[in-house]
Amino acid sequence: MSFPAASGRRRPVTQEDVARAVGVSRTLVSFAFRGAPGVSPETRDAILEAARRLGYRHNVLAASLASKRASAVGLYLLDLHNEVYADIFAGVSEALSEGGHRLILGVTDSPSGSGRAAADSLIEARIGVLIAATLTDPDAYVRELTQTVPVVNVARRVCGVDSIYSDDRAGASAAVSHLLGLGHTRIAHMAGPPHEGHLERRRTYERLMVSAGLEPRVVLAQDYTQEAAERAAHALLADPERPTAVFAHNDELALGVREAAYALGLRVPQDLSLIGYDNSRLARLHGIDLTSVDLHARELGKAAGEAALQRLAQPEDPAMERRSEPHLVLRASTSAPARS
Repeated sequence: MSFPAASGRRRPVTQEDVARAVGVSRTLVSFAFRGAPGVSPETRDAILEAARRLGYRHNVLAASLASKRASAVGLYLLDLHNEVYADIFAGVSEALSEGGHRLILGVTDSPSGSGRAAADSLIEARIGVLIAATLTDPDAYVRELTQTVPVVNVARRVCGVDSIYSDDRAGASAAVSHLLGLGHTRIAHMAGPPHEGHLERRRTYERLMVSAGLEPRVVLAQDYTQEAAERAAHALLADPERPTAVFAHNDELALGVREAAYALGLRVPQDLSLIGYDNSRLARLHGIDLTSVDLHARELGKAAGEAALQRLAQPEDPAMERRSEPHLVLRASTSAPARS
């Protein structure tokens, strides 16, 4: 028995196709179709003409249903694998649980990548406010984003934008000062990619090292994951002049350094003291016992959720800032350096 040949039907044309044809963002295409402000007449005409030419059909019913979700809250998370974002999510959910607001989640493709695509997708879902934890894009982009949707930053401060954050300068100072107080003089910093808004821990480390008359030694991981830190730490720890202590940008990077140390036969803390940042659940596990700076992620998430509700209720209020104080949690991964 034979079947007729496939008809070769192509996939439906999407707003992404229209945006690519015009050279604008998908969000702008969405705005043009629903008549939202912020799209010039010339750009709207170009979008509609491209849609006609490509055969795009706007789903009016879907747009109508989506428009009823103006009170929905979008939550952008940088990395689902990092448990600090799970804590932030739990805090946001707690704050929103009694208000009846829908929470829509967006995650970037990579912990080192831009959050723009995920933010665009959340905006197209007709959210009323975006909670961002944490965008790695420049401050200028975050401020530009607020012209489209209100933004509440978590664990990052952007001037002129709602920001719920922990004092990174105080947290990094506590970590580095602890290592200096133990007598370490060869202290390295395992950092992630140098994104704007995520540099204060590194800058504080460098400042304190120079103030102590010591040479800073910064190692960059390709992203903020354990695997990236493990790769970056091998050359550092195999060096004859290896550090006796490492302060890492977050717990994930610290655990990567820990794995590299054990692979090279080094002991923590006898041969290498190690401090992380975030005080995640992994840091607290028996057998890891990682000294870490607690930024109180769940409390940050809850405060961000409350700020989002306030922004929904009072959209014209000035930008708000709430800064919390982190604290260093001492565990078994740090000790005085071994004598030569």
